[in-house]
Order: sequence, then structure tokens, then C-alpha cells
Amino acid sequence: MSSPESTPSPAPSSAPASALPFGRLTTAMITPFRPDGSLDLDAAQKVATYLVDGGNDALVLNGTTGEAPTTSDEEKVRLIQAVREAVGDRARIVAGVGTNDTAHTIECAKQAEAAGAHGLLVVTPYYNKPPQDGLRAHFTAVADATGLPNMLYDIPGRAGVEIKSETLIALAEHPRIVAVKDAKGDIAGTTKVLANTDLFYYCGADELNLASLAIGAVGIASVVAHVASREYRQLIDAVVAGDLATAQQIDRRLVPAVEAIMTRTQGAIMVKAALQLAGVIEHATLRSPLVEAPAELVDRLTTDLKTAGLIA
Repeated sequence: MSSPESTPSPAPSSAPASALPFGRLTTAMITPFRPDGSLDLDAAQKVATYLVDGGNDALVLNGTTGEAPTTSDEEKVRLIQAVREAVGDRARIVAGVGTNDTAHTIECAKQAEAAGAHGLLVVTPYYNKPPQDGLRAHFTAVADATGLPNMLYDIPGRAGVEIKSETLIALAEHPRIVAVKDAKGDIAGTTKVLANTDLFYYCGADELNLASLAIGAVGIASVVAHVASREYRQLIDAVVAGDLATAQQIDRRLVPAVEAIMTRTQGAIMVKAALQLAGVIEHATLRSPLVEAPAELVDRLTTDLKTAGLIA
């Protein structure tokens, strides 16, 4: 943990993306399935290549948008290996390994490291709602288990419990806990952690991307970037350059896309529909209990993506 500098740093850090643990632009990538529900690794490689070509520094695999609750440990490993093969050294692979069982999470972390992941995304244990002492023990044990950098995923809306600012400040002492994917929406709390640690923040809520960058997040871990990578790359670059007017213009233009993908039903449902509309994937298959977007939502999505300038 470091003390605040007497002279404030630019927000976000002006360091090059290559100097940051997971770059600046990261997409929480879908897991494509064939119509029969089986894992489609060819499609996954196509999506990964498309995203890296669009400016992504890193890809988060096996997260919520990747439908991790319904893929097996073996499938998760195969996905990491396939995407690593597709993008090579052009992007870092961050593997979602978090569960609500510390022992299982450690096992997944070791498997991800062996499969070639460059880092780990570790979500707050969900459903069993551990106290903050339990969170500290869980995240520390996972960080101790491999040599990879860890990004903690703070998302109380799904996990049922937040990682409190004091807990994050304490966990920042661990040499391999280096970043936070922040989907809590607590700007004041985030500012407190940024002021008292060296943790790198990545916004995990697309509606707050610009606000998070403005207070010091170094990047974003986006869902909407599946179809807006180039736009978000430009937004991030504008903020780093101090061109707030350009960043605001891009952010406001993307509002219809963010609303369409993130507010009307589950995000993986809508972003698969968006990728299908964009011609990136052939099938928008999801695994139960998720279901494909109904025609009326796809129609609204089409209109909103056109309004945002993301599809012709």
C-alpha cells in the first residue's frame, strides 16, 4: 500500500497500456455455443481475434458474460487454450476463476495458470454471503495459490455482498492482488481506495465508464465493447490525453447501445444478439436458464445499435 502523493497523478494514469497489468481496454468475452449447446471454439477464436483487432489489450474469459455458471471446468480450460492460440501475444488473457468455494476457486486458478492465462479474475463469493474477514481469507488464499496477478471483481448486485473499501485497502498489500473490476458504482468508495492503494481500477459497469476513468480508473472491462471496441478505445485515449469533450461525445453517442445491451434483460443475451447482428457470430445460442432474446428485443436492439453508429 502506498500513501497518496502530494502532487495528484493524471486520471487515469498516463502510463502506456503495456505497463498496466491488463492494459486499458478489456472485454468480458462471451462463450459461443453451437445450436446444440456445445462449446464452439472456432467461433470463440473468431470473436477473440475480432476484439483484439478492434483494440482490446486483454480479454476476460469465463466470467458472467461468458456464462461461467453453466460451463464445466474442463470447458473453461479449453476456452483459455483456444483463445490464447488465436491471439498469441497480442492480448492478455484474464481467466475468470471465482466461485463461492475457496478450495474450488484455487483449483480453477491453478488450471487457468497451467492453460496459459496471464491473470485471474476472482469474483466475490456469491450466495453464501461471507463476512469481510471471510472475503479477506478467500482472496488471499487464491492470490497465494498461483504466480499470476489477480483482479478482484466487486459486484454486490450479483454476489450479494460488497468488498468494502477497508477490505480492498487491506488486500492491496498482497503483491499479486493488483487490480479491481468495479461494478459496485460507489464513486466515493472507489476514490478512497485509489487514494490509499496502488490498485489499478477497471470499470465493470459500462454506464459508468467515463465517470470511472475521470476519477482515476486506468481502463474498462466492458460488455458493450463486443460491438464498440473501437469507440471505447477512442474514449479511453481521449481521457488519457485530457480531451474530455471528445470523451463525452463518444460516451453520449453510445448511450442507446449501453441501454439496449445492459438494461433490458441479462447482458449475455443481448450482447450475443448484438454480435449476431454485427455478423461476428452465426448463432446466439445460450445455455439454460438463459434464453435467446425475443424478436421484439432484437428489433429494438437493432434500432439502438444503428442510432449509436455501431451497425449499418
